[in-house]
Amino acid sequence: MKYLDEFSNPDLARHLLDQIHAATTGNWAIMEVCGGQTHSIIRHGIDQLLPEGIEMIHGPGCPVCVTPLEVIDKALAIAERPDVIFCSFGDMLRVPGSSQDLFRIKSRGGDVRVVYSPLDALTVARENPDKQVVFFGIGFETTAPANAMTVYQAKRLGVPNFSLLVSHVLVPPAIAAIMESPSCRVQGFLAAGHVCSVMGTAGYPELADRYRVPIVVTGFEPLDILEGIRRTVLQLEQGRHELENAYARAVPAAGNPVARRMLEDVFEVTDRAWRGIGMIPGSGWRLSDAYREWDAEARFDVGGIHTDESAICRSGEVLQGLLKPHECAAFGKECTPRNPLGATMVSSEGACAAYYLYRRLDTPATRPVGAGA
Repeated sequence: MKYLDEFSNPDLARHLLDQIHAATTGNWAIMEVCGGQTHSIIRHGIDQLLPEGIEMIHGPGCPVCVTPLEVIDKALAIAERPDVIFCSFGDMLRVPGSSQDLFRIKSRGGDVRVVYSPLDALTVARENPDKQVVFFGIGFETTAPANAMTVYQAKRLGVPNFSLLVSHVLVPPAIAAIMESPSCRVQGFLAAGHVCSVMGTAGYPELADRYRVPIVVTGFEPLDILEGIRRTVLQLEQGRHELENAYARAVPAAGNPVARRMLEDVFEVTDRAWRGIGMIPGSGWRLSDAYREWDAEARFDVGGIHTDESAICRSGEVLQGLLKPHECAAFGKECTPRNPLGATMVSSEGACAAYYLYRRLDTPATRPVGAGA
């Protein structure tokens, strides 16, 4: 526990908070990009300890949360087929589609399996040559290298009954889309350290300069987040807009060159829809031509599935930082982790799930003024 304790030290946290309070003279809205950061902020009450002028806006950085409903429905349509073994990480099984989820398909006899690596799904395919095996490949740049390696291995080993349902998204274009929204209030970003550990930091200085916003790469422990906020506030107060790496212990400037080469081989950039945000040009990956025959969407002809979001779920506004979870009328009533209307409630990293777990007994009137919660 030594290294975990080091990044949760209350004395160091108070010292960072004192520095943040001393530096803050204006009103600043800062968005943490990653859902893991959101969960840590709410769990530890970081937003309630900040100066009155600082608001934390919870961004779209939960990969489950931004997976469009129509992609979920495509996964469900494939998983229902009797000739398919559908493999996924466990966090996708309860994500609701239009009328059901993967758990319901499994309860009716569908062969839906939780795996701990996409390579496990490839092993399942090799052990079951009479079945089509599909892995649900979602996520940001962080999870993409393992999925790319799996497709690469499927081609190298000649495994024709494996395919990948791809819904990978890229963070920098999402930051651009958020900044270009007419309703944008974001003045600074805490960038996701795990994404940058793969891709490096080269994509961010241009964004910071173009939109005149500080971008600070941070980790996920309380001290990581506080240091990221401190650096962002200092930039805002000084009128600077630069990239800073506050997570250098895990993020080299070049990222992971081996992983990046694998991604460039297996994937190509494409337009991608984000749940709650809409289509963002150049914000996703799809399989490149050399690996297109392992594309589950094409193999099972589900590209024509289109669906509408819940009429009462406001998770899209939560994902854009326009609404706090508890301000949605369905929060904690029609929408709970056991009966989620949107992915921001079903995902453990979703802002709605974090508020439900740690804040559902609060009301806006009982929170500290300016806490941004």
